[in-house]
Amino acid sequence: MATMMGHESEERIIRTVNLKSDMPSVYEALQRLEREIGLARQQKHSLLKVIHGYGSTGAGGDIRIAVQRRLHELVEAGQIRGCIFGENWSKTDDATWRLLQAQSDLKSDPDLGRRNQGITVVWL
Repeated sequence: MATMMGHESEERIIRTVNLKSDMPSVYEALQRLEREIGLARQQKHSLLKVIHGYGSTGAGGDIRIAVQRRLHELVEAGQIRGCIFGENWSKTDDATWRLLQAQSDLKSDPDLGRRNQGITVVWL
């Protein structure tokens, strides 16, 4: 039972959502982002890992740029606590380190330290 409870708490900490899986338009990706933030809050998640890609198909990373811009706006408006872009998702980044201190389960995140520009971690 203890193992199951530990797994459940880990699931509650971070929810992963793939915004780019079916190659949506930028507008559709931003609509999904808004829905997923709302759903994560409703399900009491404190973190959301957003997979938005980085433009490897040669399209220039339009979804990544738009998602990161929108998340920055949400931080400025006080609607989310913060976000850490994948290229900064590393123990050497101050914001990441503070988050890891508060949520030690995140130290096992497979993207941690990989400088993955295709993700952003959102702190709700």
